[in-house]
Amino acid sequence: MSERTKTNRVLLALLGLVLLGGGLLVLAGGTDVYRRWNLTPPAGWPLTTAHHVLVPSADQTRWTELSWWWPAVIAVLALLMLLALTWLLSQRRRRPRQLSVGAPPEEAVAVSNHALSDALTAGIDTLPGVRGSHTHLYGPRTHPQAPISITLSPGTSPEQILEGLHEAVERARASAGWNELPTRVRLSVARHSPNRVE
Repeated sequence: MSERTKTNRVLLALLGLVLLGGGLLVLAGGTDVYRRWNLTPPAGWPLTTAHHVLVPSADQTRWTELSWWWPAVIAVLALLMLLALTWLLSQRRRRPRQLSVGAPPEEAVAVSNHALSDALTAGIDTLPGVRGSHTHLYGPRTHPQAPISITLSPGTSPEQILEGLHEAVERARASAGWNELPTRVRLSVARHSPNRVE
C-alpha cells in the first residue's frame, strides 16, 4: 500500500468519525434519548433535548452586524473548497516523464516513460490473437505500475494470450531492472466485421 493511500484512508477515517460523532450527537438530542433513558449529559453539552437547536438564534446573529463577518465566512469556505479540490486533484495517477532503469543510485539511468510504454505495447501487439493494445506506466519513478488495455481478435480466448502476456511483462520488468511491475489488464474483443451476402 502506498504512502498516499495510507494517508487518504487515515484522513477519511478521521473525517468519518467526526461526522459520525456529530450525527449521533444531533440524533440523540433530536430524539430526546437523554430523557427517555434517564441519562444525564455533561454540563454544557449541546443538544440535550429535542427543543434545542444546533446553533442558537443569538449565535446566528451575533457577528452579522460586523463588517468583517461575511468576508471571513466566505474566505474560510473558499479555503476549505480549495483544500478539498487540491486533495481531489492529488488523487490522479501520476505519470512521470522519465523512469529510473537499472540499480539505483549508481547505475540508474533515466529513460522516457513513453519509450518504455511503447516497447511493452509493441511486445504485446506481437502476440497471436491481439488486435491492439495500449500501455502507460504511472506511479513512482522506481516502482511504476502498468495498466494494460488489450483488444482481442474475434474468436480469441484470454487463455491463449496469458502466457505470452506474462512473458512480455516479465521481459520489460527484467530489462528495466525493477523488482516487480504490478500490472492490471483490461481485455475487450473487437467486433466482427459484417458479412456481405451476395
